[in-house]
Amino acid sequence: MAAPSPCWHLYLLLCRDGSYYAGITTDLEARFQAHLAGKGARYTRSHPPERLLGSRAYPDRASASRAEWEIKRLPKARKLAWLLASASEA
Repeated sequence: MAAPSPCWHLYLLLCRDGSYYAGITTDLEARFQAHLAGKGARYTRSHPPERLLGSRAYPDRASASRAEWEIKRLPKARKLAWLLASASEA
């Protein structure tokens, strides 16, 4: 029997300069720690994260990637509202 697929998460970080960073991962805590250590995305190396604003689980990488693409297209003012509204609909 095959091992169950990991759950993917779309997450939104608040960076020190007030900007947001969206990404996907299977391990939120490890990924956040990587961003804090400067080993995450190039963006968070130059815009260090302060905290995790929220996340939403997805059943597979493809659906998480589609959601990441969607949230990154939104203006900053709508990103957190989209994530929280999406999470409450699940």
